[in-house]
Amino acid sequence: MGALDSLSDYISDFVTVHGKRKKRKVMQTVEIKVKMDCDGCERRVKNAVSSMKGVKSVEVNRKKSYVSVSGYVEPNKVLNKVKSTGKRAEFWPYVPYNLVAYPYVAQAYDKKAPSGYVKEAVQALPSPNAVDEKFVTFFSDENPNACSIM
Repeated sequence: MGALDSLSDYISDFVTVHGKRKKRKVMQTVEIKVKMDCDGCERRVKNAVSSMKGVKSVEVNRKKSYVSVSGYVEPNKVLNKVKSTGKRAEFWPYVPYNLVAYPYVAQAYDKKAPSGYVKEAVQALPSPNAVDEKFVTFFSDENPNACSIM
């Protein structure tokens, strides 16, 4: 299969449509926050998104108000398709709690966020040139390159 895939990719690079090269979409995952109240809402959103061209998988979690779409799709088209069902939708604004350095910063903490998630905010991430962070880790016992005199 690998040889056939590479051959088809090679040939498709030379195929032109009306004098222009065909733009290839990349495989990606689009995460969307959608307010869903019942099984009917969940089914309506899932059917609308799965009917789109290029969609490989759809994951819906009503408890977290979360929809994940994987495939060769454009994020804005997926968002518009979900909005066409009559539901309020936006791109997923949360990141996992353990990936944020300062999760209780006012801009990052959100009471409405699902458990284990905080809002993605610039202030929640440490500055790469933060002086105080460098000094704290410089003399840490967990740092293998810490000062050996201590």
